[in-house]
Amino acid sequence: MDASIAMNDTLTQLLGMAGIYAPLALGALGSIVGCARAGQAACGAMLETESGHGRFVGVAAMPASQTIYGIVIMLALNRDVTASNAGLLFALGVLAGLIQLASATYQGSCAAAAIDATKNKPEILGLAVAPAAIVEGFAVFGFAFALLLGAGIPK
Repeated sequence: MDASIAMNDTLTQLLGMAGIYAPLALGALGSIVGCARAGQAACGAMLETESGHGRFVGVAAMPASQTIYGIVIMLALNRDVTASNAGLLFALGVLAGLIQLASATYQGSCAAAAIDATKNKPEILGLAVAPAAIVEGFAVFGFAFALLLGAGIPK
């Protein structure tokens, strides 16, 4: 009986800790994918244009913000893991992390499309980046809700 109690305590601790660190891990994974997609488009656009390369690099970096959101969520959720808060930490942390992962990934696709569109028509950069900014908004919503809900999880 003592072995099963110890196993339950260990599993509880692991799930709670996974929830605390999931927003950073998943947000960073999404940022990697999103920045890679947009970065590849930026490299291609630089080969086809004579100037304005800095704007391509700037747009390609947009999905990196989800890693920052993940860091802040992780710090907000960081606390001692107990039986009463482990499930809540796991659920909120993983769901918040998945929001950041999806947002960064799709933002990278939007940024790549914006880069592709502006290499031939530089004057449409602001409009072309709008979809990437809208996707960023969903990352911010997930970030805000994670902070608000995380504040209610027992310490």
